[in-house]
Amino acid sequence: MKRGLFLVAIATAWLMTLATQAKPLSPTDSLVIRFANRTRLVIYGPDKASIQALSNYDLNKIVREMGMKLDSVPGGPTAISQDGGRFLKDTVLVVTKKQDGVTVVISGTNDSAKTPDSQKDKDDQQYKQASERAKRRREGNNFDYGVSIGLNNFIQQSTSVAYPEDSYDLRPLGSRYFALSAGAMPTIIRGKYASLKLYYGVEVAWNNFMFEGNNVAEKTPTGVAFPDAGRDLQKSKLTVCTIGVPVVPRVTFYNSDGRKICHIGLGGYVNYRLDSYRKIKEADGSKDRRHSDYYLNNIRYGLMAHLGIRSFDFFVKYDLSPLFEVGKGPDVRTLTFGVGF
Repeated sequence: MKRGLFLVAIATAWLMTLATQAKPLSPTDSLVIRFANRTRLVIYGPDKASIQALSNYDLNKIVREMGMKLDSVPGGPTAISQDGGRFLKDTVLVVTKKQDGVTVVISGTNDSAKTPDSQKDKDDQQYKQASERAKRRREGNNFDYGVSIGLNNFIQQSTSVAYPEDSYDLRPLGSRYFALSAGAMPTIIRGKYASLKLYYGVEVAWNNFMFEGNNVAEKTPTGVAFPDAGRDLQKSKLTVCTIGVPVVPRVTFYNSDGRKICHIGLGGYVNYRLDSYRKIKEADGSKDRRHSDYYLNNIRYGLMAHLGIRSFDFFVKYDLSPLFEVGKGPDVRTLTFGVGF
């Protein structure tokens, strides 16, 4: 019974504050509610009709919309709970009606249960700054720097007697990919929970192809060859350095607070070869590096896909163009996958 009366009293105080709208109140037109524990709740109104009009309102609905609830706590008293804070007796509700809605402030004599105005202002400022940053990320032409690491593999297109597949098998973990990129990402279509963006930029990448066994890359008058070195090697690899232009449309998804959840993208790229070399590390640790084109295609192009989760950007790249010139090397395409930061 006490819980219901207290609920009605709180809602009634809020309604009367709205009804007065800052007009001078006369203490002669009032409603006094007494509780068994000698607690009194006094409601003032401009006239008796205002108090009688309270019967036209759904008090339970009003209290629910205020976001408050009544909790029974050990010892018998009833407490108001809002946003995790608890307020016992001598609780004051200040209700302010504005054009954009109603503001309810709860305070009490227990200082530990009150949120200082300075802390509230600080929290509001932090929320505002976070919202503005999220808005800039959604709407702005974000300029982005990135580092990508991954692994390479060959995809065989056709076999050739001159180039048996086991002569250029790759070590899975040794055939690494590394890239530095810079690009922009303007928003094309913007929505509340999703937006379409276009990522484009410039990328400098190093594809390392580390061979299994003791095979080495050699340039001959008729094409590239991968003969056995005839001795034990720690490692043997072919490295290709390229500069490229990726273009990837992305769909980015957001939650109700405007924060990014993830993004997906599918696009393409064009690369131009800047340098290439083969590197051998002997069993005794000595190294031999020789620069040559090794009949590699100067221009490579392909498809790429992105999947972004938080600050990580997983990617897959597949060359549609052959790695080597036709008839000068094995008919292989490059598959690269990894993660960007």
